[in-house]
Amino acid sequence: MARSPRGRIRQLATTSDDPLTQAIAPPPDESEVARAERLRQEAEAKRISDDIDEELKRERAVWKKNKSLFKLLLLGQSESGKSTTLKNFQLAFAPNAWQQERASWRSVIQLNLVRSVNIILDVLAEEMAAAPSRTTSPGPGSIVTSRPTSPNFHTIPASPSADLDPDADADADTAPPLEFSHQHALLKMRLTPLRQAAGNAGSVEGSTSEHGERGRMDSATEVLAGCAGDVRELWANGVVRTMLARRKMHLEESSGFFLDDVERIATRTYEPTDDDVVRARFRTLGVQEYSLTFENTDVTERGIAKEWMIYDVGGARTSRAAWLPYFEDAHAILFLAPISCFDEVLTEDRRVNRLEDSFILWKAIVSSKLLTKCIIILFLNKYDLLARKLKSGVKVKKYLSSFGDRENSAAVLAKYLHQKFRDQHKDLSPEPRSFYGYVTSVVDTKATASTLLSVRDGLLQQYLAKADLV
Repeated sequence: MARSPRGRIRQLATTSDDPLTQAIAPPPDESEVARAERLRQEAEAKRISDDIDEELKRERAVWKKNKSLFKLLLLGQSESGKSTTLKNFQLAFAPNAWQQERASWRSVIQLNLVRSVNIILDVLAEEMAAAPSRTTSPGPGSIVTSRPTSPNFHTIPASPSADLDPDADADADTAPPLEFSHQHALLKMRLTPLRQAAGNAGSVEGSTSEHGERGRMDSATEVLAGCAGDVRELWANGVVRTMLARRKMHLEESSGFFLDDVERIATRTYEPTDDDVVRARFRTLGVQEYSLTFENTDVTERGIAKEWMIYDVGGARTSRAAWLPYFEDAHAILFLAPISCFDEVLTEDRRVNRLEDSFILWKAIVSSKLLTKCIIILFLNKYDLLARKLKSGVKVKKYLSSFGDRENSAAVLAKYLHQKFRDQHKDLSPEPRSFYGYVTSVVDTKATASTLLSVRDGLLQQYLAKADLV
């Protein structure tokens, strides 16, 4: 009986010498032990293959997620306001997460206060130690000194404008001598426990042991609360204020200043406010990465760029080499230039004016080919400190000759510097791009929230346009 063509094809397929079939077929004389080993190896190979597939799936998911992340770099010299700006982002756009983290800043704020006290005690100790060689008919129980003689007094963290002021030494020579009393020695002795407290709590920055640090800071809180009255008396003392003024030390202009809030902060029951956290000083070492998820749902209708990765980088010269790897895939840079520092120098190189250093950094960033497609925003920061400094009588043209005879006011100087940064942005950018410049005081949370809202909306509009999504 003849077979159909279909039947003949089926028979050929089952009897052919197909090499693949032969390769994967078990040996005809396979023993039970060999069969068990073969099946074990096949199962292990399948497990490895499945693991690889799963890892590839995870990597694809991460890649897809990262495509929707908006990456923002905060750049600028040390103490330009980068970390404060980051906290403003968190406060404005992720208030629930902010509230959960706020209490953890208690120890940092109290440590800021302790450090300010210790700075004053350092200066006081130097002045009182140097006094005997220049004592001029002191009264009973008093020590008199005319000016500091320590060659290291410029290393104290403070406003370093004296390095740039040719009249600073002359002013100190003609000033009346300082008169220290037994009360100053007593305050210095009573506040000695704060030195130990600062040492015990000093590792709070960068700490990885939450319980250990909490114990040390609880101890520091007890010491600070016990010294609160003496801290208030030290800061209110007229001779101490005069001493700091002669050294050009303006602690109230620095981040982490809380000496005006001793009554509230130096207590066992202290709870930080939003403004306290924004003003707190926490030194950034290296590059810190923060994930900011917008809690309001109106960021974009499509949910694009609802999560931002914000990189807060250390601004000291030794930290700037770490910036480069983050340039390649950054969508935007927010550059902070503190404009109140026109009469100050860098802590790490006291030959360099801080405003000049900001211009040098700005030139390097706007001219970088790596950042050609990057959106760059400028914050001319610390306008509040600038206004206060100029009202005190500091003359801009004394330090910035190009300012000429313009009106010596914060508004005029801010406008002048805004134009200078804008001109460099236009002249040095590899390709034409929009300029975004704002005059800011990032310690003012309400005003900064409004500014950040404009910045966010502008950034997202450009980001979505570049992604062909609008």
